[in-house]
Amino acid sequence: MAGLAVRGTTAQERGAPAVALAVDASKTGVTIDRNLFGQFAEHLGKGIYEGVWVGPDSPIPNTRGIRNDVVAALKALRVPNVRWPGGCFADDYHWRKGIGPADRRAAQMNPDWGGVIEPNTFGTHEFMDFIDQIGSRAYLSVNVGSGTPQEASEWLEYLTASQPTALQKERAANGRPEPYTIPYLGIGNENWDCGGNMTPEHYLQQLKTFARYTRNFNPAQREGDTRMLKIAVGPGGGGPRWTEWTEVIMKGWKARQWSWDMDGLSLHNYTVVSFPPKFASVGFGEADYARILQATLEMDDLIASHSAIMDKYDPEKKMALVVDEWGAWYAPLPGSTPGFLVQQNSVRDALIAALNLNIFARHADRVRMANIAQMTNVLQAMIITDKEKMILTPTYHVFKMYLPFQDATFVPLTFDAGTYTHGDITLPRVDAIAARDTSGTVWLALTNLDPARPAEISATLSGMTARTATGETLTAPAIDSVNTFEAPSTVSPKPLSAIVSGDRLTVTLAPKSVTVLAVRP
Repeated sequence: MAGLAVRGTTAQERGAPAVALAVDASKTGVTIDRNLFGQFAEHLGKGIYEGVWVGPDSPIPNTRGIRNDVVAALKALRVPNVRWPGGCFADDYHWRKGIGPADRRAAQMNPDWGGVIEPNTFGTHEFMDFIDQIGSRAYLSVNVGSGTPQEASEWLEYLTASQPTALQKERAANGRPEPYTIPYLGIGNENWDCGGNMTPEHYLQQLKTFARYTRNFNPAQREGDTRMLKIAVGPGGGGPRWTEWTEVIMKGWKARQWSWDMDGLSLHNYTVVSFPPKFASVGFGEADYARILQATLEMDDLIASHSAIMDKYDPEKKMALVVDEWGAWYAPLPGSTPGFLVQQNSVRDALIAALNLNIFARHADRVRMANIAQMTNVLQAMIITDKEKMILTPTYHVFKMYLPFQDATFVPLTFDAGTYTHGDITLPRVDAIAARDTSGTVWLALTNLDPARPAEISATLSGMTARTATGETLTAPAIDSVNTFEAPSTVSPKPLSAIVSGDRLTVTLAPKSVTVLAVRP
């Protein structure tokens, strides 16, 4: 892409010391699994209905009821997996209500999210069609809270059976003769809370039963690298309650018998200071800005503490830690339905996305899958829609800027982060990660948390001879700048070049910004 060289007053001239950074491209680490960039779509507010599904008779352009503009936007992100149908909704979801002719499907209440009617017009076949349209893979959550092992078992047979069982024939009659591919299966959702308020010991017994009977009958998914992976419900934060949960489940896995297994343990953690959330997603000041960034950085210690427990029982790291619900959770926008979790998405959320993705990358030996909450119109969404209109959020742009990190090789780097202080909160001023892709290009992701001061990066490059360093930067006029339908590009990436000379790279990061550079040999 064409680059614009950084010029003008340097960060040093404005009173901020340069940040020293060292990258040794000859030293590489683990693969940054593309599944870290997964999405989450729950039947919540307008996350599914309007955000994805408008129906085949809608004037909004669609393919078999799924809106074309959202599909195109998600396709551009190369979304690796989508978790569905929830979330707490999954704990009340009974799959048979969502198959067959749409006009005969059983409507139900959605008690967790607004008490609205769930028509079930977006069900199993519609979700799998959506997955195909965006080029992604399914991560299904089975109902452990109010469901049964038989119900979950029959859903998997309905989805994956290739031989002419009654359920395979029913699936074929509903328009899909071939078996579906289900790469990932979540055994429940938050069974410590909305999924049944279970103790870890009780959930472990449920896990053993459900893991045993949720078989994949697709011949292409029975063994080897293509087999379906099962993910157990893990902790919901930090502290003794959650470390006990991880301890019980991992100890149970270590002592497992041949008849059941799991491949991952989930972790849910939102950037939220307290419940119910009181921080606003718009119109906030620097105090709220700093406090929320402080909260999101707690993800690093949280992952480290649960990874240490997993290491005791799984030193070979066979088990993945799957952060399948994460993101910023704010107070609902004034005038919105509280149970719809409607919030705006500002440049602060772009920083939150980058900081969390960086944390996942640094823990990529254990964290091999993650799902931001949520995909459209809910919480820290990629996309916001209003009837036929659609805008891309700052978080969407960060995910697109980070595309080169999908399945790239982590490159260790060192840097002096400096400090950004507001009141009694002190944070690192800068965060950074690096990775190498298969072409030999080294990618740098650089985040400046300081909302007022630019940060000049002075990087030493070894293990490669760099010729150019170009990329994009994302910032905005104010800490609470957002994209709107009237001004959809207020927070959007702009081209940027660094100066490369010998083994040195220099670039100035704008305040409150996310930058991704391609350093090419």
